[in-house]
Amino acid sequence: MDTKIFGNRGEQIALDFLKKKNFKLVKSGYRTRFGEIDLIVKDSHYIVFVEVKLRKNPGFASARESVGKAKQARIIKTAGMWLVFSETDLQPRFDVIEIYVPDGLNSKNPEIIHIENAFS
Repeated sequence: MDTKIFGNRGEQIALDFLKKKNFKLVKSGYRTRFGEIDLIVKDSHYIVFVEVKLRKNPGFASARESVGKAKQARIIKTAGMWLVFSETDLQPRFDVIEIYVPDGLNSKNPEIIHIENAFS
């Protein structure tokens, strides 16, 4: 399966989930020379930098395990660049959203796990 299509679908599922929790999209697919942030969303308290991981199942390891210290460091640097060029009074936070689609992209009820403040 095309990883770009898979990734885009995961980000859309995550965004729909976050909107139901009253988050507003600020930016998707933010890229710098340091890396990429899948979603940047906000609520009344936080500007949230979200890493989305979509898998068919947890099989070998959970999706969150692929966001190790090196990946976290790249996301933090990328978020720092966004913060330099964007005005916000909101507290930054780093979240991971795991999505499991056992029936592939056509899964009717994906399992969504939202890990808030995932880098602490």
